[in-house]
Amino acid sequence: DPIEKKPFFHFLPGTKAFSIATAGCVLSCKFCQNWQISQAKPEETDTYDLPPDKVVNNAKIYNCRSIAYTYTEPTAFYEYMFDTSIKAKNSNIKNTMHSCGYINEKPLRKLCKYMDAADIDLKAFTEDFYDKICNGSLKHVLNSLIILKEEKVWLEITNLVIPTLNDEIKNINEMCRWIIKNLGSDVPLHFSRFFPHYKLTNLPPTPVETLTTARKTALDAGLKFVYIGNVRNEAENTYCPVCKKILIERTGYQIIKNNILNGKCKFCNTSISGIWS
Repeated sequence: DPIEKKPFFHFLPGTKAFSIATAGCVLSCKFCQNWQISQAKPEETDTYDLPPDKVVNNAKIYNCRSIAYTYTEPTAFYEYMFDTSIKAKNSNIKNTMHSCGYINEKPLRKLCKYMDAADIDLKAFTEDFYDKICNGSLKHVLNSLIILKEEKVWLEITNLVIPTLNDEIKNINEMCRWIIKNLGSDVPLHFSRFFPHYKLTNLPPTPVETLTTARKTALDAGLKFVYIGNVRNEAENTYCPVCKKILIERTGYQIIKNNILNGKCKFCNTSISGIWS
């Protein structure tokens, strides 16, 4: 996969990630976009015998700079991810995960010693949403975000905006202000467009106007890097927060132009947070 698909926009742009998953998840979100595998039994999916050594070897064969634990929920296959991440680290291959962040502190801190980057789904900013829609709790996810920041794992956040359920601008503003206060203004935030899947087929796709408003709200709150996903638009690009010029121009998962040199804006020399090499 392109690393941009995870999505990671500030982590080794233009490189490939060797992406793996098993069946299963620790939550049961009614809107799951990958429900065919996340909510399936292991015997209901096509699987391969792929022990950690083989994962790392395949990553090398396909010239992947990183391994991504993704698609379903990697904390559901924690031991497999942990064992693989150790071997990857020893082979100079970076480890990344896209996770819901629903994990206890002790195993998360242990994993962070080998994890280079994490994209966490912050699904909403109310306990009511997590309780009724995901069968989980918001506070555990917020705690995981703080731990990842403390452990210096590169962090990006994805928020799937769902019409009528988590698209209230007041809550989005509160979420953005929490991110700035607890994680910093440099954390990239991806607002992703919802499409009706699984048990929420009664709702329409997210209007693009809602995503645009959410992005403006985040920028006005003080976040420097805010993106819109699942729809082609100029908010796929990375802009310098100082001179406002395009740093990374994207079309879908493809990098068209990269104006970041040695971690800085080519035009005004502003440092841009991320892992660029």
